[in-house]
Amino acid sequence: MISYEKKVLKNKLEIYAFPVNKNSGVISVDIFYKVGSRNETMGKSGIAHMLEHLNFKSTKNLRAGEFDAIVKGFGGVDNASTGFDYTHYYIKCAKDNLDKALALFAELMQNLSLKDEEFQPERQVVLEERRWRTDNNPLGYLYFRLYNHAFLYHPYHWTPIGFYKDIENWDIGDIKAFHKSFYQPQNAILLVSGDVEARELFKKASEHFEGIKNTGKIPKIHTKEPKQDGARRAEIFKETQTELLALAFKIPNFKHKDIPALNALAELLGSGKSAILSEILVDKLSLVNEFYAFVNDSVDENLFIFITNCNPGVKAEKVEKKLLDILHSLKQGKISKRSLQRVKNNTRSDFIFSLNNASSLANIYGSYLARGDLSPLLNYEKNIATLEVEDLIKVASKYFVKENSTTLILRKENNG
Repeated sequence: MISYEKKVLKNKLEIYAFPVNKNSGVISVDIFYKVGSRNETMGKSGIAHMLEHLNFKSTKNLRAGEFDAIVKGFGGVDNASTGFDYTHYYIKCAKDNLDKALALFAELMQNLSLKDEEFQPERQVVLEERRWRTDNNPLGYLYFRLYNHAFLYHPYHWTPIGFYKDIENWDIGDIKAFHKSFYQPQNAILLVSGDVEARELFKKASEHFEGIKNTGKIPKIHTKEPKQDGARRAEIFKETQTELLALAFKIPNFKHKDIPALNALAELLGSGKSAILSEILVDKLSLVNEFYAFVNDSVDENLFIFITNCNPGVKAEKVEKKLLDILHSLKQGKISKRSLQRVKNNTRSDFIFSLNNASSLANIYGSYLARGDLSPLLNYEKNIATLEVEDLIKVASKYFVKENSTTLILRKENNG
């Protein structure tokens, strides 16, 4: 694994230095806030994502748009994303600009203006994003509605974009309260990877961040999704040329011992031309033209998700039956040692490759630190390497069960 150094400031901000690609002259400066859509409440969904947008507006010392202009001015690239469990900001730049990047992130942390006149137009931008990615996109809409059905009580009931009506109805006071609760040093992780010297990073980060005060206790999440009491199923209608199927099964949180085997199953079923879904649903039966099989491992229990886009004229129920047949065959032990070895080789090479790149290393390590535990990552390679066929059969039998499933079919209304 990659060696790193850590320092915690008096205000509990955690700072990590990950030296990789020494002499490249390039660094990635990343800040993770331990807040995502998981920390929202019903009626106020999408605020974490909205705040991600507003973070690039004006501060006490910067005009709206000046953050981006400064980063571009020194040849850097910046962006951000919001997930279920955390929000991630980064600046990728030359190592000589470390001090400037840290100064910008410190300015955002303590001096964000959150003006209503900047919020209102940005709300329209977010509404347009919701329309474009979710409401007018059959695949995006299916994914959003899948979570509405799979989770009844927990905030994973919605994805980070939030509900349309909520986006229309928050006010700037809601945003300010959310920012005060979660955007504070004790809830943040600063991670610098690439051609970085730990001592220099800790010195400069202390100068910029040590004086930022915390604003109170971090609100705790008490919601726990009730145990699913049977299969859930829904048919939804949307203007679409082809039918879409989503099939999901509840899985435990990211720290659980079964996650490596579930990841291996996702690779076996859905990754690359030799994936089982590709061989059967695409090549052999010509039922689908697009498919996904992936694990959403999160702070709380989440989902193992299958999504398929059917070929024209193919009914989603036909694909569903074949997909369930495939899962049944896995549970019956139809997994070869050769297939498992291919999965192990691919997973290991992908993993090693990702750790050689400053940006992807920051994404991976930051995602575990932001979720609160690095140990699943530190043991990941070993856990994948020691998997046996029996482990995959056992985990498939344990989680791919009807009572634990949520099935959604999206099609054009009255389409047969």
